[in-house]
Amino acid sequence: MWVSKKDIEALSDVVKGYASGEEADIRDNKEGAFSILKDDIYRLVELQKDQLRMASEQRDILAGYMSDISHQLKTPITSMSIMADLLEDADPEKQAEFIHNIKLMLGKMEWLVKTLLNMAKIDTGTVEFNKQEIPVSDLLKEVMPSVSILLDINEQSIEMKDDTVLICDRRWTVEALTNIIKNAIEHSPKGSQIEINSGANAIYKWISVRDRGEGVDKETYAGMFHRFKYSTNESGFGIGMPLALSIMKGQGGDIDIETPDNGEGSVFILKFF
Repeated sequence: MWVSKKDIEALSDVVKGYASGEEADIRDNKEGAFSILKDDIYRLVELQKDQLRMASEQRDILAGYMSDISHQLKTPITSMSIMADLLEDADPEKQAEFIHNIKLMLGKMEWLVKTLLNMAKIDTGTVEFNKQEIPVSDLLKEVMPSVSILLDINEQSIEMKDDTVLICDRRWTVEALTNIIKNAIEHSPKGSQIEINSGANAIYKWISVRDRGEGVDKETYAGMFHRFKYSTNESGFGIGMPLALSIMKGQGGDIDIETPDNGEGSVFILKFF
């Protein structure tokens, strides 16, 4: 196949333009090796653009999380600094109190940073979810050690109804379910029962968590899934529910909410499409 010098120079100019960020479509939908070469160059350039765009989006996401971490750590670091300055001149009883408080804050800060970094990895698509068949009962067994003390304090219990086999990542789904159940415990009165159910339809499989609280309006519901915007627990940061949503979306799922017909409490539904 013969290619003219003019065609080669034109292709060279377009390639140089690509390097400078210019937009051009060199495809000509013709047959022949030269046209195939132009198609390949065009596809390569578009692929590079997609990769650069994704890298930029990931940088923006990570920058947002780093900003959140920096902002959220300012207050506990300031408090610990003040207590550290007061330690030397404090009496032994006060020293023990300061040391105890500093240890608590360090634990919370460690959890905060770890959780936000996990969310950043999920939201930037760098977490590889290992999906397998898992009964809901198995997931609940792994959740229980994390919520049993809260249940005892509030004199609450968990009732499980149907047991469905899901296809999901065990570790991350346990994390999401734990946060949803903790939220249900916080919103339910003492002596109440948290109801866990599961099932499947033609579109998705699901786990539901029903609390016995006062219900959630649309505005509050939306805020629950924004970082630091909503937390009823004064020792919390308001990121448990956003993390649960990130985990579900990372697996191609979602979280929805329904209000029972009798208006009692709320039902959070983890959907696995």
